[in-house]
Amino acid sequence: MPDELASANVNRTYSLAATCVAIFTFTMIFLYPRYVNGEANALLFQATLVVMAVATFSYVFSAFHYYGASMGERNGDAERATYARRGDRLWLLGTTLLFLCPSLVLFTIGMYLVGAVWLVLWLSYLLFVSRYFPRVQTDQG
Repeated sequence: MPDELASANVNRTYSLAATCVAIFTFTMIFLYPRYVNGEANALLFQATLVVMAVATFSYVFSAFHYYGASMGERNGDAERATYARRGDRLWLLGTTLLFLCPSLVLFTIGMYLVGAVWLVLWLSYLLFVSRYFPRVQTDQG
């Protein structure tokens, strides 16, 4: 992975982690009062927060690995490729979970039809990724 691409991946991944934190904050501001009042499904609300936490930290760990891949003078090509592949996988996990969150939020507040549409789209994304991700991830060094 070229140094410029690895550095750009670090910046993009940190931006996605920050987006997750913003979504988490939004969820807490608007859904927590419903959760406290019993208007939101408690189990789904907590599951949504866990999914968002895993997505956020997947992005943070992905950025760390992309940073390791950008350290050209310190790491050999094989080690850089290993860092990049780990970063790719962690990025994919974060993105996959981030795309799951809308359906969980919709189910939490009882919007089952719209939540089901989001869930079907998420499952379509899973099928797409399972087919094409191996083709686009970083090659082994």
